[in-house]
Amino acid sequence: MEELNKEQQSELDQAFQRAKRALDVIEAYDQAKVDRLCQAVAWSVANKRTFLRLVEMSIAESGLGDPVTRQHKRLKIRGVLRDALRQKSVGIIEEIPEKGIVKYAKPAGIIASLVPTTNPDLTPAGQAIYAIKARDVVIFSPHPRSKKTTFETVRLMREALEREGAPADILQCLTLVNIPMSKALMAQADLVLATGGEAMVRAAYSSGRPAYGVGAGNATMLIDETADVKEAAHNTMLSKTSDYGSGCSADGNLIIEKSIFDSMVEQLTVEGGYLADEQEKALLCKVMWDDEGHRLPNTVAIAPQKLAETAGFTIPDDRKFIMVLGDGIGKQHPFSSEKLTTLLALFKYEGFENGLDIVRRILGVGGRGHSVGIYSFNDARINQLALMAPVSRIMVRQPQSKANSGSFTNGMPMTSSMGCGTFGGNIVSENISLKHYMNTTWVSRPIPEDRPSDSELFGDFYDPELEK
Repeated sequence: MEELNKEQQSELDQAFQRAKRALDVIEAYDQAKVDRLCQAVAWSVANKRTFLRLVEMSIAESGLGDPVTRQHKRLKIRGVLRDALRQKSVGIIEEIPEKGIVKYAKPAGIIASLVPTTNPDLTPAGQAIYAIKARDVVIFSPHPRSKKTTFETVRLMREALEREGAPADILQCLTLVNIPMSKALMAQADLVLATGGEAMVRAAYSSGRPAYGVGAGNATMLIDETADVKEAAHNTMLSKTSDYGSGCSADGNLIIEKSIFDSMVEQLTVEGGYLADEQEKALLCKVMWDDEGHRLPNTVAIAPQKLAETAGFTIPDDRKFIMVLGDGIGKQHPFSSEKLTTLLALFKYEGFENGLDIVRRILGVGGRGHSVGIYSFNDARINQLALMAPVSRIMVRQPQSKANSGSFTNGMPMTSSMGCGTFGGNIVSENISLKHYMNTTWVSRPIPEDRPSDSELFGDFYDPELEK
């Protein structure tokens, strides 16, 4: 590991000293106290006036994202708070009398959080709520491109803690950030939350500490002939345009049944889509990926007009996203991979099994473990997709980027971090939420014997003669 300079080492050492002292205090808080702290911290960031200021600050600092749709992310903080307040996290959190089991919650300890450049305000706020609820402390490592916004977000939450008589150092943010600093932070923490690029997630897993990482997305939506075309097109627009498609959950690929393909493209155009021709598609490919297929950063999370301008052509001011016709699937076809901007690829299929095969092949390019969606009213087909798709979450008739991390109209746990299971190289295949921030102690009392006979256990294989 690259060594830190004296200033960095001093900052890190002091951060851990303060974190340990804060942990000693918060561990002793009761449920009512931590719930009130969660509310105070959440409101300090999620009130409209403050969050809009943070949005403006983050976009000015990083140059990424949409100032209009990013504002809606403050609702996600409300969702995280809702989920946190509805659960127990101090003392006994669950009892199963028939099994003689009682579960007690314990803090995970000192958490190292790597904050992504696309969510410098939402990620710290959401993680702070869950961490405080679990009686943890957090040291945030902001992305250098948006560190000022993360500093400000954490400062506001620290002030909220102090007003409630709690140690501000329950939440801290490093200032001398770079890759060596983040790695050093992770190596000393009790738990690592890595929300960011693939390289940083790999670093978290190699830190020697328990870590929750997230896999890459390449959200793919399967649209069959039973779909409500207007609903599917509208939801696609909502998902694709949210924060200029910066999220790994933003729709990237639509797989559309042949008989409704034209009407779907027409409705997507009504919703603000611009269908690029072959020449424009080639220009887009050149500015979005290098010759080796690596995603270029200067076209991530930008308006479609700016994306087109960067590529060398213009589109009308009222267009909200760009569409291209898929020209193949595989590493040699970049449009079948993750886009992370206001562009999506359209693929046509005939026969549902062929549609499932396209899903499988696209996930082979990227996005295994993350998310798939389906627009269909055929439950048997929804079940088919669920059985075969190597993903951790499937949204049915919902805008993917506004649904899979939790929504007020579905039952997914609210979060800004989504595990992708072993499909995507992660340890969990769930939305990272409160239970992942806690240790659990199981207390077991004796129960009446629960021991089936050998004939019940082994069925037809049981031979009593072999037991003599």
